[in-house]
Amino acid sequence: MLFYLTTLNLARFLSEEVHTLKEGEQNAESVSAVEAWNHSDFLCRNYVLNGLADALYNVFFEKKTAKELWESLDRKYKTEDAGAKKFFVGRFLDFKMQDSKPVISQVQELQLILHDIHAEGMTLSESFQVAAIIEKLPPAWKDFKNYLKHKRKEMNVEELIVRLRIEEDNRNSERRLFTPNVAKANVVEHGDKYNAKRKPRSSGKDSKFGAKNIPHHIELG
Repeated sequence: MLFYLTTLNLARFLSEEVHTLKEGEQNAESVSAVEAWNHSDFLCRNYVLNGLADALYNVFFEKKTAKELWESLDRKYKTEDAGAKKFFVGRFLDFKMQDSKPVISQVQELQLILHDIHAEGMTLSESFQVAAIIEKLPPAWKDFKNYLKHKRKEMNVEELIVRLRIEEDNRNSERRLFTPNVAKANVVEHGDKYNAKRKPRSSGKDSKFGAKNIPHHIELG
């Protein structure tokens, strides 16, 4: 809008005070100058109003001059911008990674928040972003977090993400290898307990009806 008004030579009316005739000033030149200014201010004001959505048009239509209208809009959007900045900063500060979710996907969520912060004009250095991501790693990554924090070599965000991806892949591989062994060990353990509880089958010699217990006076065969 400002560029458009500049091309029409109307941008100056966004900041100029209303031109009025001084007391006793009634010459034709002064009157014409004031009328010309009022006409240009009227055009500028209406160009701005026509660029607003209907809901905003009804709110700001009562502003009498282009300057008054422009300053009201400026205050409104500066307030909204300040609110948006606080919102994104709050999201960043409250963000905590959880052990139940993949770390890389959570890092990507955090990057989106950082992108929104940058879009609001708040610049965060690369080293700050790296330190923030490391600090927000979930509890199960405590040892790896300490390892990263004590590394002397500086990393950028992309290098950090590569390291985190490798570490997460390794953890997933170890988990897949560990789970079948645990299941197998449980089967063996339960099998041993089951076999231990079973009574051994009696042999023929110890059987109640075995040859050992047959009376001697009964002939066999």
